[in-house]
Amino acid sequence: MMDFWNLNLTTGFSGVAGLIFWAALAVPLYVYIGYPIVLAVISVFTPKKQPEPGYTPFLSVLICAYNEEKNIGQKISQTLKLDYPADKMEVLVLSDCSTDSTDAIVRECQDPRVRLLRMEQRRGKTSAQNQGVLHARGEVLVFSDATTVYHPLALRYLACNYQDPSVGAVSGRYQYFDPQSNSPTGMGTIAFWNYENFIKKLQSRIQTISGCCGCIYSVRKQAYTPLPEDIISDLVQPLQVIRKGYRVMFEDRALAYEETTQSTTEEFAMRVRVVTRAIRGVLSVRDLLNPLRYGWVAFQLWSHKVLRWLIPLFLILLFASNAMLANRPVWNWLFVLQLVFYLLVAVAAVRPLSKYWKPLGLPLYFCTLNAAALVSLVQVFRGRKYVVWQTVRQR
Repeated sequence: MMDFWNLNLTTGFSGVAGLIFWAALAVPLYVYIGYPIVLAVISVFTPKKQPEPGYTPFLSVLICAYNEEKNIGQKISQTLKLDYPADKMEVLVLSDCSTDSTDAIVRECQDPRVRLLRMEQRRGKTSAQNQGVLHARGEVLVFSDATTVYHPLALRYLACNYQDPSVGAVSGRYQYFDPQSNSPTGMGTIAFWNYENFIKKLQSRIQTISGCCGCIYSVRKQAYTPLPEDIISDLVQPLQVIRKGYRVMFEDRALAYEETTQSTTEEFAMRVRVVTRAIRGVLSVRDLLNPLRYGWVAFQLWSHKVLRWLIPLFLILLFASNAMLANRPVWNWLFVLQLVFYLLVAVAAVRPLSKYWKPLGLPLYFCTLNAAALVSLVQVFRGRKYVVWQTVRQR
């Protein structure tokens, strides 16, 4: 009788562990593969023609900067040389209390289209943008970073979308490059943003995207909403635009070139700050998570944001449930595969395997993203806020 009960308990325990395993596996598969497939299928039935350049509203280019003396001069020069009518553009440099010569370099610029706006207190990028908008004269606001290089036609491509009065914001496209060609995070960053751009393109074709690319996005000034300083503007500003009844478009011809981070530590720290601010941002507009009221937007947010941030929890469940079944046929091979994967990540963390074969850096980048998401969840739970930032990339 005792053997019978032991057998039933063992069978029941194995059954529960198996269910947890498959459920924990299903979520990442849906987020990374299933969701893009759903978008691709829907987009087939909703073809969209891109607008032709020609519409040129007055633009205010807002460049947030903190201690960017190595980059700000080149950024201003490159912006002024972009292919856009000179009399329909201004450049506002928003210095978040820089302590180097950033402000002096901006003041030395003789072009009347360039203005410096120095913050009275250092309160971060989002706060600086709020202040910059108050001083901007443009019908359309373009938000950029000091290290970002735009394609010569980027502004024209962004602007032409505003011919449609239903469009309230337009995002450009990140084009990352790795100057060292073999940095631990280079290939991972490039692959990740190519994937993100693909998803944004499908979302935009169907109806609207739910988040923009931070160093190249634009907003119709009348649709701009001042935001709390502890949330990420390139995610929440588009969501506020949607709440006002506008659409947010993705313009993949408007390219912004940006360097990848050069170390896993830098990438991890940056992702923790970004994801923490993003989670707090979505919580600030939590009504958009209601599918009964905002069906398409809620579907995007749950599939592309919320579930993605929860992936590390499902990865932990996947590993733990598989470990409980590791003494059984088939399950033992699945467990070995997981062990090999994480062993590869551990080795890559101390020795850049991507130097030998670039795809070997992808597992490390995958785990870096998810480890950062896990830490971000904890930070939000603890009430941690990220407001200011430190300059990382220097050219």
